[in-house]
Amino acid sequence: MRTLGPSMTRSMQRVAEAVAGDPAGCATLTVTGLAERTGTSEATVVRTSRVLGYPGYRDLRLALAGLAAQQASGAAPAVTADIAVDDPIGDVIAKLAREEQQTLADTAVTLDPAQVEAAVTALAAARRIDVYGSGASGLVAQDLVQKLLRIGLLAHAHADPHLAVTNAVQLRPGDVAIAITHSGRTVDVIEPLRVAFEHGATTVAITGRPDAEATQYADHVLTTSTARESELRPAAMSSRTSQLLVVDCLFVGVAQRTYDTAAPALAASYEALAHRHTPPHR
Repeated sequence: MRTLGPSMTRSMQRVAEAVAGDPAGCATLTVTGLAERTGTSEATVVRTSRVLGYPGYRDLRLALAGLAAQQASGAAPAVTADIAVDDPIGDVIAKLAREEQQTLADTAVTLDPAQVEAAVTALAAARRIDVYGSGASGLVAQDLVQKLLRIGLLAHAHADPHLAVTNAVQLRPGDVAIAITHSGRTVDVIEPLRVAFEHGATTVAITGRPDAEATQYADHVLTTSTARESELRPAAMSSRTSQLLVVDCLFVGVAQRTYDTAAPALAASYEALAHRHTPPHR
């Protein structure tokens, strides 16, 4: 709901906000009751249910009842209020920990295993892998590339938009291009992804907006979630947690598929760096 909310109409957002804020209470409401509670129509409630991935309101209501039961059983608490300027550091730690936990849980629910599986298949067989990211997403791109290099794959992270495009021109079928952009609207990331798509490479978008422009040029879309944005923690920062989870899923999946070569490559990289983690003898 947090991921899809910004792309909804205002009336649908009211329904989603009510459901996210009080799943137990909304689970007891009929479609008419929820429409009255949110000041919308029954049609809006049904449309919101479908956008959230349910055939109809009845299915969403059953899911809400299950979520309410899980919460009542002592599951992780809901995210607390935003961090205030005068919060003591102990509260900051607790709030951030809860938000990170919730963000990871939301991303795990949002991710489509079939899409992840397809992306892993393409990566495991790729001749070359290009990864695009800007700002905080650029750091995640570098993290993925470092992981893939450790298991012997040819991968590059392109933060410079001009270099990204000129390299994307060289991609062909059998290559993979990955764009990491929370908003799905970052031009410096979309442009090389489009070029790679047009040249026949398999393209993957890791984004928090499954209906954004970047997904138009993606063969596979991996949807992330994000913690609630606040004055001290904008979406660009909080989105990195969910992006790193997706990156780890891709890496582990590829390592599983290529275990016979990945395991020796990892062992060799550990051995090559071992002396750098051992104090010199005196």
